[in-house]
Amino acid sequence: MSSVAVYGTVLGLYLAVLIAMGLWMGRRTRSAEDFYIGGRQVGPWVTAFSFVAAYFSSVVIVGGGAFGYRFGMSTLWIAASNVLIGCTLAWIVLGRRVWEFTKRLDTMTIPGFIGRRYGAREAEVFSALVVFVFMIVYNVSVLVGMGRIMEGLMGIPYVTGVLIAGTIILIYVSIGGYLAVVWTSFVQAWIMIFGLLLLGFAALRAVGGISAAAVSLAAIDRGLVETPGVWGWGGLVSFALIVSFGVWGMPQLLVRFYSMKSTRVLRLGTVLATLGGAMALFPYLTGALSRLLLPALDNPDLAIPMLTKQLLNPWGGAIFLAGVMAAGMSTFASVLIIVSGAIVKDLLGGRKTNGARIARADAKKDPDRGGSREVRLGRVASLGAGLVSLLIALRPPALVLVITAFAWAVIASACLWPVVLGVYWKRGTRAGATSSMIVGAVVALGWMAAGRPLGVHGFIPGVLVSLLVFVFVSLATKPPPRELIDRAWGKGEVSADV
Repeated sequence: MSSVAVYGTVLGLYLAVLIAMGLWMGRRTRSAEDFYIGGRQVGPWVTAFSFVAAYFSSVVIVGGGAFGYRFGMSTLWIAASNVLIGCTLAWIVLGRRVWEFTKRLDTMTIPGFIGRRYGAREAEVFSALVVFVFMIVYNVSVLVGMGRIMEGLMGIPYVTGVLIAGTIILIYVSIGGYLAVVWTSFVQAWIMIFGLLLLGFAALRAVGGISAAAVSLAAIDRGLVETPGVWGWGGLVSFALIVSFGVWGMPQLLVRFYSMKSTRVLRLGTVLATLGGAMALFPYLTGALSRLLLPALDNPDLAIPMLTKQLLNPWGGAIFLAGVMAAGMSTFASVLIIVSGAIVKDLLGGRKTNGARIARADAKKDPDRGGSREVRLGRVASLGAGLVSLLIALRPPALVLVITAFAWAVIASACLWPVVLGVYWKRGTRAGATSSMIVGAVVALGWMAAGRPLGVHGFIPGVLVSLLVFVFVSLATKPPPRELIDRAWGKGEVSADV
């Protein structure tokens, strides 16, 4: 059997399983809460590993490998920050509070949380627009990663690879909603981990071990084994922060905390997410090693696909291909649910917020609006957002990880502080949240448009300015109404054992 036939067989079976899971979960999706957050009934293993799969997508595998190829061993610091800040600390600092606050406020989206927490419909709309636009940009990078890996391993045209991957995802997400996303992501996380281990150890064996690799890389350029090396402190630190601390403002990851069945999930989930997140080390390491095995690559995004083809037999390559496809699909699917929620729940929901008064449709009183109609709208919105991403991905710009960092910078600059301070600081006000979101997004965009002065990514000035504006404006304006704070914090904690 030829290598292409092996790849096609393994990938075909894998994609068939995903579609079957989507159809099965579609039978369990009856309400808007089921479609967007799985009815808040997801356990620790599925929550943790779906978090990992959505976090470390094909962007990290393909794009992280490309950065490792270009910048060498210093990129391992990015992976370390992913594990410590993006996984462990995110679960410890945000997990319990996000679950409790969103349960009290009865919200299913990040824009919805911001709107209700601060009594600010304008903040909800602005954050929904940011999520809608820049999550689609992010999804483009995910599709690019999947297209590149299929191009490199199977020899099929890039456009065909993008269309195959995107179409399968659109089918199971639009049918199964969030439950399909988290359960397929759970399976995909294990495939990703196995594939990365397989390629990583094969690469180490091919270069004679980590010590020999370091000596060989130093002979090319000492910057490839030193910190910060050829990248420089500005680029390395700012990029590490955006893909780790920036996670704290990313809706497709925060929604995992919404969907937990109780805060007991956090005890085991934090450990599992940390262990699973450790796989982030392998793409950067393998990318750096590929500099020795593939010294003349024109496009660093092809480092991981070409290395796989060179080191692994067809069956091993097929498993790794499935792992990369799993990584991309889990993230793409998660983002589609978030974008769908931003459109249906936050932009079209007609929710009006004024102080503590929130006029909204009650699903129990209006079952059509709160149930089947909203699910239908969610499916249509996810399909529409996915099609837009597909069209843009057919002619993508720049390196995969560059596109991702651009999108994450704007989303995090707008949403991070209203979320983090929203669950810790009672003094945060409507004006403070709204102004910080607008200024943070504008500064991040402006900084990147200016060519990233000093080599610092737009995320750093965007988040810093957003924090300063949030605090100063909140302290300069009237405290939020007592009834709004009582609603958000409650007279007691929501039971962790519900």
